[in-house]
Amino acid sequence: MNNIVFELNDVCFSYLGKFPALCGIDIKIIQGQKISIIGANGTGKSTFLQILDGLIFADRGTLSFRGQQLNEEILSDAKFSREFRRKVGFIFQNSDVQLFCPTVKEDIVFGPLQLGFANDEIQKRLEKLITILGIQDLLNRPPHQLSIGEKRKVAIASTLIIEPEILILDEPTAGLDPLTSRHIINLLIDENIKGKTIISSTHDLHIVQEISDIVYIFSSEKKIVKFGQPELILNDTVLLQVNNLVHIHSHRHKDKIHIHPHLHSEHHV
Repeated sequence: MNNIVFELNDVCFSYLGKFPALCGIDIKIIQGQKISIIGANGTGKSTFLQILDGLIFADRGTLSFRGQQLNEEILSDAKFSREFRRKVGFIFQNSDVQLFCPTVKEDIVFGPLQLGFANDEIQKRLEKLITILGIQDLLNRPPHQLSIGEKRKVAIASTLIIEPEILILDEPTAGLDPLTSRHIINLLIDENIKGKTIISSTHDLHIVQEISDIVYIFSSEKKIVKFGQPELILNDTVLLQVNNLVHIHSHRHKDKIHIHPHLHSEHHV
């Protein structure tokens, strides 16, 4: 199918060749889909996203991008690599990994400058993002002085300015206050409406229904144990409990402490 952007077949990856992180992953991602990867810590979610972005490479199996096998050799080709980086944008969970310039403005424009965009086009896109993200007052500040939420907005801006066709996000709302989370969720939904493919990993089941057409659960065995529409996944409480995705709450009642699982399926701000 011409609209398949990523296809993984039996993809496996181990750190240092002996610590498995992914085991036999099979996924097809269609242009324009919203995909969420959920799972407990250590189930391979971040590793999976880094493989999609060509930051690391599978030990076994194949990954294709628009029908072209994606591997270290093809990404060493300057022409292919440039086009791939224009089409695929990656937003790290830790924004400090992504922000390294003296000022916010320099960080945002760094990518398009490296990719050869014209200065007037960069300025036009920058002004648009400043308005969308409300970051005018941050432009001349050092990134390391920003809050977590401000850093996340700047990291997103530094990716969106390239206008990639595919956005890959590792825990996009982790550590953020509800209002900033809502702003980012709305932004992702808007980008998807424009036709962008959105691929996210998250622990936050509050947001899964909004940012997903299909949800994949990664297990402690580093495998996909189930996938489907968000309603199907979120309503399977037993599956979520088994995979450590249900919050455990305790409360006191008549001098006894009761412990019970609790799933939040809606995100209120």
